[in-house]
Amino acid sequence: MIYWLLVIIMAYLCFSLSSFGDKLVLSGPVNRRLYIFYVGCFSLLSLLLIPFIGLSIPSASTFLWIFLSAVFFMSGLYVLYAAVEQFEVSMVVPIVGAIQPIFILVFSWLTMGFTSIKVSSLLALSILLVASILISFEKKLNLTKKLLNLALLSAFLNALSLMFIKLVFLNLDFFHGLIWMGFLNFLVAMLCLLNNNFRQDIFVRRAAYNKKSILLVILVQLIGGLAGFLQNFAVFLAPFSSLAIINALRGIQYVFLFLLTLIFSVFLPRILKEEISKQAIIQKIMAILLIMVGLVILVLY
Repeated sequence: MIYWLLVIIMAYLCFSLSSFGDKLVLSGPVNRRLYIFYVGCFSLLSLLLIPFIGLSIPSASTFLWIFLSAVFFMSGLYVLYAAVEQFEVSMVVPIVGAIQPIFILVFSWLTMGFTSIKVSSLLALSILLVASILISFEKKLNLTKKLLNLALLSAFLNALSLMFIKLVFLNLDFFHGLIWMGFLNFLVAMLCLLNNNFRQDIFVRRAAYNKKSILLVILVQLIGGLAGFLQNFAVFLAPFSSLAIINALRGIQYVFLFLLTLIFSVFLPRILKEEISKQAIIQKIMAILLIMVGLVILVLY
């Protein structure tokens, strides 16, 4: 059995719970600077592992991979939410979801060679990619040059981040790699405070959370942190050739999110009510079936 496959499915379940919590908590558009700041602060929780496992000092080259993974991770998130601020999520997500695995696949070929990727894996990747786009695609896509540029840049930065994370785990054990990447993510977020506009958004302007229960916000962020932990563990377990598949499997997150939204809309409409058309349901079911086919290919071949 492919253990990393089970771990990434659990990660995307947690990501869906976190996204669903955001639906309940957030009011108004996402504040990208605030989001980056919170991600950096919560990344520092990885230091809590030090009393249990100690701290090893990485080599200079490994430290470079750690630094680059943090820079590209934070930059990728920033650009992604810049796109979401200007365009609808239903337009941004399908484009980034389609492009990012392709970047990862090209980087894998450049790093490991073309022959390192099996034909069955390429087939599964293609099916999962189509399913991921299908389940996240909600409206007619109005493609503009600015939207395409932001989506391409976000996909490129996040793909680079994933590749450098894998390089870190090839040189450090999982927990020490997690500690150092968490610490560097925090430092990169703190460096952003040197920008005056960034400081204004964090400490002066009203945050999106200020009318909601802080306990629910913390719970949502902790679930998101667990999701990131599991995703990193899947990257640690998976071979280089499977990194693009891990990314293409993000469609599973939208399956869980769709099911949660459907359940609440039917049984708990006072908490969350969304109108879901018959066409959308058919589209999601088709995507779910494609995901199942892709998973079967991965497991059996």
